[in-house]
Amino acid sequence: MIPLRDVIPSRTTPFVTVGLIAVNVVVFLFEMSLPNEVRQAFVNHYGMVPVRFTWTSVLTSMFLHASWSHVIGNMWFLWIFGDNVEDRFGHFRYLLFYLLCGLAGGVVQTAAAPYSFTPTVGASGAIAGVMGAYFVLYPHSRVLTMIFPFIFWIIEIPAPFFLGYWFLIQVFSGVGTVALSTGTTAGGVAFWAHIAGFLAGLLMVFVFRRPERQRVEWWDGGT
Repeated sequence: MIPLRDVIPSRTTPFVTVGLIAVNVVVFLFEMSLPNEVRQAFVNHYGMVPVRFTWTSVLTSMFLHASWSHVIGNMWFLWIFGDNVEDRFGHFRYLLFYLLCGLAGGVVQTAAAPYSFTPTVGASGAIAGVMGAYFVLYPHSRVLTMIFPFIFWIIEIPAPFFLGYWFLIQVFSGVGTVALSTGTTAGGVAFWAHIAGFLAGLLMVFVFRRPERQRVEWWDGGT
């Protein structure tokens, strides 16, 4: 399933969401401009390598991506779910929330494969946190979704169903990577960062949402 858009318009301009997307795209384009050997050294230095974990590397890894599909997919999810979460948090709170969810994802991903030499890159943990917050804040929202490959449909489905389905996929996949991991290698997708980011978002939303915007009175969810 691929989300195409949610049904809730944002009341405010999502400056932080747009800024995060722009920074991620610019950094990725810079990565792609480097020769292969230099690019690999760049990723090894600024990516999060569990065996030599540092807090700085967790932060820098959140702005690196491995491929065009990786960066496009992440930025697409951020664009769909980020604007409304930013609206409910406010710009600064939203940015801090985003970074903390990314840090949570990095820590748990490291704990899942602490001796791995494989660099982990991507904003997935932070974006998963945004999705977790959306799950709490907009329980009556719907997401226009494309379903394929066996059936090609474009339908609206409840946002909690879409997000819950996505989360369960991450859990099953994460358990699978633990079963297959030797401790020194890990799969190419940081499923545990997704899981931890989503759960961090579910919990921290109650701290970061602004009290004066706890209800979406301007949108009735179609009722």
